[in-house]
Amino acid sequence: MKKLICAKDVEILAKQGQKVLYIDKDTLVTPSAKDAARSCGVEFSTEAPAPVCCAAPAACEAPAPAPAAETAKACEGEIDINMIYTVLKDLADKGLLQGVLDTAACSGKPYTAEHDACGLKIVRGNTVQYEALDTGNPSDKVFYQEIINKEDGCSMNAGFITIENCQFDWECACEELYHIIEGTLTVTVNGKVYTAQPGDSVFFPNGAKVAFGSPNKMKAFYATY
Repeated sequence: MKKLICAKDVEILAKQGQKVLYIDKDTLVTPSAKDAARSCGVEFSTEAPAPVCCAAPAACEAPAPAPAAETAKACEGEIDINMIYTVLKDLADKGLLQGVLDTAACSGKPYTAEHDACGLKIVRGNTVQYEALDTGNPSDKVFYQEIINKEDGCSMNAGFITIENCQFDWECACEELYHIIEGTLTVTVNGKVYTAQPGDSVFFPNGAKVAFGSPNKMKAFYATY
């Protein structure tokens, strides 16, 4: 099992008046530990110390090692390059590294997605964070999140929208398609009310003037072009 030596270990050793820290092939020394050793005048050695004869047995006793809890606390916050390599290699061997990198790349997005060089993009629906849609009425509970747009090299926009117990007027500035996922969508056109349920799809041509609404909480996937 590898043993990790960090800066605090070196500082503790220096305070005990020791100038040599003995290590073996299973010891990992952090860069900060090496810097601390130079500052404290401590050297690392792979040669075991020679036995010393003492008149009094007590004088030959080696200094007690730092408590495990103290050592663990001392290393807290330090990251060793070998540890990083080991973790990344393990993730790569398990086929998980790309997912980790994708998550990091999407850290600034309101959702988590996976990408492929060919242009493939998979958005994890349960990670999407919604923002309020301005309907002109602050009390309306209408939220949406766009997940596909020109940043993806796409000529259309797509995302999710939710409407909860409200109704608002809407004029389509482009062609719009809605696929109902849950709840009920009501669409009022020229005084006539149309209803769409989960599994239904609704299309609106550019310039259509309608009133969207829902008597419960409706969620839909939309695409505009």
